[in-house]
Amino acid sequence: MVSVKAAVMVITVLTLCLWVTRTSAAHRECCLRYMKKKLPFFVIKGYSVQDKREMCPINAIIFHTRKGKTCTDPKLNWVMHYVNLLRQERAVRKRKEMSPSLTKVC
Repeated sequence: MVSVKAAVMVITVLTLCLWVTRTSAAHRECCLRYMKKKLPFFVIKGYSVQDKREMCPINAIIFHTRKGKTCTDPKLNWVMHYVNLLRQERAVRKRKEMSPSLTKVC
């Protein structure tokens, strides 16, 4: 017969294994360091935000380019300037999509 102590130990070990597996999987998708140089704006297609509260080791702005993803420091002025430009571009596109066509029917 299995003792309660042994059962608790097995459950604890399984829980720990599950937790370690989930956290290591999350870190594979996380930025671990920042790029050192400034990206030209024209290569950026979009961005996403990484937050330390999401089990990642650093906060980051991840710029998406044709070649892949680049991790940048959100504390840098040029990074946040690019984010603001991308937000403005998205807002303009949404306004254009929402405005009705101005074609006349004769």
